[in-house]
Amino acid sequence: MAATNRILAIVTSADEYEKAGYRTGLWLGELTHFTDVLEEAGYTVDVASPKGGKVPLDPESLAQAVLAQGGTLERYQDRAYMDRLDRSLSLAEVDPARYDAIYLTGGHGTMFDFPDSPELQRLVAAFHEAGKVVSAVCHGPGGLLNVRLADGSLLLAGRKATGFSWNEEAKVQRQEVVPFNLEEELQSRGAEYSKAWFALASHVVEDDRLITGQNPASAEGVGHAVLKRLQAG
Repeated sequence: MAATNRILAIVTSADEYEKAGYRTGLWLGELTHFTDVLEEAGYTVDVASPKGGKVPLDPESLAQAVLAQGGTLERYQDRAYMDRLDRSLSLAEVDPARYDAIYLTGGHGTMFDFPDSPELQRLVAAFHEAGKVVSAVCHGPGGLLNVRLADGSLLLAGRKATGFSWNEEAKVQRQEVVPFNLEEELQSRGAEYSKAWFALASHVVEDDRLITGQNPASAEGVGHAVLKRLQAG
């Protein structure tokens, strides 16, 4: 399998909570912290979303204190970087053969358009079956819940994984408006779920070519784990 030095980052197209009606979208830092690691190492990261086109951003991820973390402000002020989020690829037009790894970003919007997307399930399964890296962070692992492999088994069955915990949903006061409990759903698919001792602390789980991070603080760590895996061949 020849390396392409390209990585596919998947972001949400959903811009609001269906129950509450207020805004959500991509948590920007979960993309920037990851791409900073991989692009510095010479990889190209393409951005795709279920619908393609303009990517909605979670307003809370643009708060001054949040933007100041880990270089996100510099990316937000970089017109060329942000322009990529105006013209994301649609999942239907993505060819997995062009990429070495797939990365599912978070943001609460993913809870509404990742789990039941047949195109996303197809892509993730194709990456895994081809021996490529599958990674996700925060709410992004919701896109792994219903992925089935060629033999009919669930991708997550018997695998170590993490994702945004229910305690963290309570911390950010979203437990009443999210469509499901990600921590419980990961476990219901057979995943061996683990989380950080402290809410919102970085926690990255590696299970061979499956790499997951618990929350926004884990995105950079996921990037380093993906890079290490790719460099190991």
